[in-house]
Amino acid sequence: LGQVFTDLGATLRSVGKRKSLLNFLIGSMFYRDALNALYAFGGVYAGLVLGWSIIQIGVFGIVAAIAAAIVTWAGGLADARLGPKPVIKASIWTLIVVSSIIVGMSRESLFGFPLPQGSMIPDIIFYLCGAAIGGAGGSIYAASRTMMVRHTHPDRPTEAFGLFALTGKATAFLAPLGITVFTFLTCSNQLVFLPVIFLFLIGLWMLRYVNKDGDSSEWSAQSS
Repeated sequence: LGQVFTDLGATLRSVGKRKSLLNFLIGSMFYRDALNALYAFGGVYAGLVLGWSIIQIGVFGIVAAIAAAIVTWAGGLADARLGPKPVIKASIWTLIVVSSIIVGMSRESLFGFPLPQGSMIPDIIFYLCGAAIGGAGGSIYAASRTMMVRHTHPDRPTEAFGLFALTGKATAFLAPLGITVFTFLTCSNQLVFLPVIFLFLIGLWMLRYVNKDGDSSEWSAQSS
């Protein structure tokens, strides 16, 4: 057990010296937390703001799951051709747009423009948002794992993905906390998604400092 903690300490210290890995772990920590908030609170928004029934919310989940299967497959093809970083960035931008729509849409209006009474436009748009959340969410998780592989020493893969899992849980409270605070301050079921947008933007900013090839070139140089 003592050796395990010694190795863990050495690993954590080494991460601080690897700028690309450090920024990726921190960035993914924020955008994964924001994505989990969309998964968790999307149905709540549909029920409270759009007045959806349980059946409609269930259909919404099915649409998201089908989109996740199809778009994640397409994202995998893009990952293989372009690398994981562009896929992650495109997915984050998609989720930012979805979050912005959630903030600006209600049963009565869309970004301040009034809608006819009983209009189906909010329902159609939110079904499309569900497909986007499922597709972009699946792609971002898959591409993030590919990016983690590029930052993983071939001899220590379990250790690397342990850190990846740890950072995914370390700030899991941020998005729910932000939503709770904004709910209290604004008394709005739409504006509470603003913290989610902020978390996505932080994750996107951190990706600027992530090497698209990770540390793979370093490991290749060492092995040669």
